[in-house]
Amino acid sequence: MTTLADFDGHEALMAGIAAADLGRLLVAVAGPPGAGKSSFAESLTQALNSAVTNSAAVIPMDGFHYDDAVLETRRLLGRKGAPATFDFGGLRHMLLRLRASDEAEVAVPVFDRVLEISRAGALIVPASARVLVVEGNYLLLNQEPWRSLRPLFDITVMVRESRSCIEARLLRRWLSYGFNEAEAQMKVHVNDLPNADLVLENSIEPDFGVISNAGLS
Repeated sequence: MTTLADFDGHEALMAGIAAADLGRLLVAVAGPPGAGKSSFAESLTQALNSAVTNSAAVIPMDGFHYDDAVLETRRLLGRKGAPATFDFGGLRHMLLRLRASDEAEVAVPVFDRVLEISRAGALIVPASARVLVVEGNYLLLNQEPWRSLRPLFDITVMVRESRSCIEARLLRRWLSYGFNEAEAQMKVHVNDLPNADLVLENSIEPDFGVISNAGLS
């Protein structure tokens, strides 16, 4: 089981969250695919909820994937996961709702990796969740329109990893989903690694950086 201790640099981040004197805190956890950001976001949220029950929630950016039918029409299905394959406007409006913190609860979509679709209203974020850990590849992307998200976050984090480790993890991921070696290599090199390179080379400098010290998939 992955825990916060599996990530170097988490101590400074936890201190920064504890010192933040805000009613609701939005923490952006960005990073390339395969870097371990989903594991880190979950571990961070678990640690916060262990300290104060129901005080934190994970908000996954992946819930704003366009449906495959939309991507097929736009000839983007082969690049699913690239910036243009997300409903940026929907994501931004959801973050604005969460920042306002004036509703008893907010329903958030979640991407189902088994069904390969986004499930609307699959996650309910209550007003009691003070720290919202928003997780996704492009939250700190220094390109329009993505750079307009930066002012919505109180704290930003980049989960870092070497490109070689990212490549190995992504390959293992696709193989675990039942793809053969050739299919997995195609997905990694045609789609995943270009997306990873974009994040690694074109992201806004974060407030905190962390890196996994365990073999995360």
